[in-house]
Amino acid sequence: MVMSLSPAFLDDLRSRVSLADLVGRKVTWDRKKSNQGRGDWWAPCPFHQEKTASFHVLDREGRYYCFGCHAKGDAITFLREAENLSFMEAVEELARMAGVEMPARDPKAAEKAETRATLTEVMEQAVRHYRMQLSSAKAAEARAYLARRGLDQEALARFEIGYAPPGWEGLREALAAKGVEVERMLAAGLVRASDKGRAPYDTFRDRILFPIRDARGRAIAFGGRAMDPSDTAKYLNSPDTELFDKSRTLYNHGPAWGACGKGAALIVAEGYMDVIALVAAGFQGAVAPLGTAVTEHQLRMLWKMHDEPIVALDGDTAGLRAGERVMDLALPLMEAGQSLRFALLPEGRDPDDVIREGGAEAMQAVLDGALPMVELMWRRETEARSLDSPERRAALDRALRGRVARIADPSIRAHYAHALRERRAALFGFDRGGAARGAPGPGWPTGGGAHRGRGFGAGYGAGRFAPPALPTQATRAAARAAAGTAPEHLREAVILATLIACPALIEDFAHVLEEMEFTGAGHAEIAAALLACDARATPTEVRADLGARLGRAPLERLMAPRHVTLSPGVRRAHDRDVARACLAGEFARLAAARGAAREVAEAMEQLGRAERAPDPMVDPMPGPMPGLADAAAAWEPATDGPGDGAGAARPDPWVEGDDDGALPDALTWRLAEAARASAAAERTADGDRAEFDLAPNGVRLDRREKSAFADLLREIGHDAGGDEAGGKE
Repeated sequence: MVMSLSPAFLDDLRSRVSLADLVGRKVTWDRKKSNQGRGDWWAPCPFHQEKTASFHVLDREGRYYCFGCHAKGDAITFLREAENLSFMEAVEELARMAGVEMPARDPKAAEKAETRATLTEVMEQAVRHYRMQLSSAKAAEARAYLARRGLDQEALARFEIGYAPPGWEGLREALAAKGVEVERMLAAGLVRASDKGRAPYDTFRDRILFPIRDARGRAIAFGGRAMDPSDTAKYLNSPDTELFDKSRTLYNHGPAWGACGKGAALIVAEGYMDVIALVAAGFQGAVAPLGTAVTEHQLRMLWKMHDEPIVALDGDTAGLRAGERVMDLALPLMEAGQSLRFALLPEGRDPDDVIREGGAEAMQAVLDGALPMVELMWRRETEARSLDSPERRAALDRALRGRVARIADPSIRAHYAHALRERRAALFGFDRGGAARGAPGPGWPTGGGAHRGRGFGAGYGAGRFAPPALPTQATRAAARAAAGTAPEHLREAVILATLIACPALIEDFAHVLEEMEFTGAGHAEIAAALLACDARATPTEVRADLGARLGRAPLERLMAPRHVTLSPGVRRAHDRDVARACLAGEFARLAAARGAAREVAEAMEQLGRAERAPDPMVDPMPGPMPGLADAAAAWEPATDGPGDGAGAARPDPWVEGDDDGALPDALTWRLAEAARASAAAERTADGDRAEFDLAPNGVRLDRREKSAFADLLREIGHDAGGDEAGGKE
């Protein structure tokens, strides 16, 4: 720790800064959903791409939550995520905004922070110096070059472009005249030590300079473009310093992050000029790595800014190789919802060329046609490649399996395997089960000629493969009903209705409600509105508030099922303990049921792949596959070697990379987890039945209430017919 920060200090700091003001610097508030008087704010999330306002800020409580990407936290968390700060940097920034003095620092940490602050000021002086030099007579050629590249005065000012004259000591002398020590210039990377015993000399000479700033807008380095055609280094960056690490920096990082938070696409270009041209054309979310291939840290930075950055590749061999390197880097790092798309520019053109020749519309067309990563993977292995023999096709299979095996996330890995299998079937003329089609189609070699790709626009199977039609809304509903999801909708409705009837419990269950995935129509919107309600409000006030926010229709739909209106949590909401127990049970049962369904579905999908008809790529040794029950019965948790081959399910080598004939460990674990989740759901259902009876119409009846009603009937001498009367409605 660089200093002692007590919880009391941090709480006081948070209370002094308006979270809404802090977030408002990055987003545009939705005025219709927001309630300024109550400190209730809504906006599109600054951490992922969306058009709807699902990012919720409760200013009075000092916390935020996104119902889309589930980002949540307080003012410190927001600064860390939004501006890529460390914890201490975020605290210091909040203290500066609040006018609060920080606690005493550790001497060494204080010295380091002071050094960084001093170097930052030195860099700012250098930016101003180089900006002035661009207006000098020595910079005439540089100004002419920039004009030819289409940079007007607005672009020059916005990106603070400057010029370093040819001399060896111009910057050093200018900064020394302002009292800057040479040691500081060396530490900032502005001058270099001479190996000939002479005075340090300027790092940049006869170069157009592009200041590089961090996410907070602080000048930390320069990138220089040589004006001398004979210079061996066309582009030169500042050396790594206390302020600058080029593997952890993106050009135009801060402005692009802000633009992405307001809905802009994130475009990864190759260089400074591409970024400047893109921004000038209206593509505000443009960034570039600094003269090197994208690094792992930079990729993680990109995913913080946007779930699906678009990598704009120069349309030449080098550009395609760069895209392949990015893809290889991304495969083991991908998570659900995070990926890359690749925009392939015309051959020999970069974004700057496309915009100058065709305007923003031409560039937008390129971005609209960006390929998903799985398509680039497929084209990489099949373009301009002869696949006219079984051996060459087997080599393709091996290459694709190797790519898929590098994906760490098992679900993504399975989907990639499926997508590539579809493309392979279209290419080689197999149906979905792996059997050869009767007639060769376009792209399948006839005669003995080698089949070769013809460029990215006309690869193998061009015009052959079409994705399946999207299901209609009715089809989706029918599928959900067939899958037995209707009870989930009712459980969700019971949870929401109970919270409406007992608002005092909203705060107790807020953390669960925030992370819950709703499937019922309008349920997510009702949950979001409930989280914004005052926990001290009465049920009548809550219903009025929800009606004002959402209208009457969603609430009427919510309360329409008798199962909801007669549930104990709603009927006995006045008894907070009963309502709390009801909610806890509903949340637990819903989680258990969904966990069981998810695990079983994934296990069935994986076994389904093993049971399909042999595919020459995935199943090199065809044979019958056992069913799910056979596989589960034959499987033993602890085996010393492969099975005997007779009853063991064959793995999918694309997903598991295992050819020993035994059920893969991942599938074994998934089946066990499914069994445990199913058992948990059954146990909670059994407990439910212990407290309630189920009426013929599906309504749950509290057994205590039912018994009390039966006693009352007996007291008045009414023949209720025993327990059967209590079960009637």
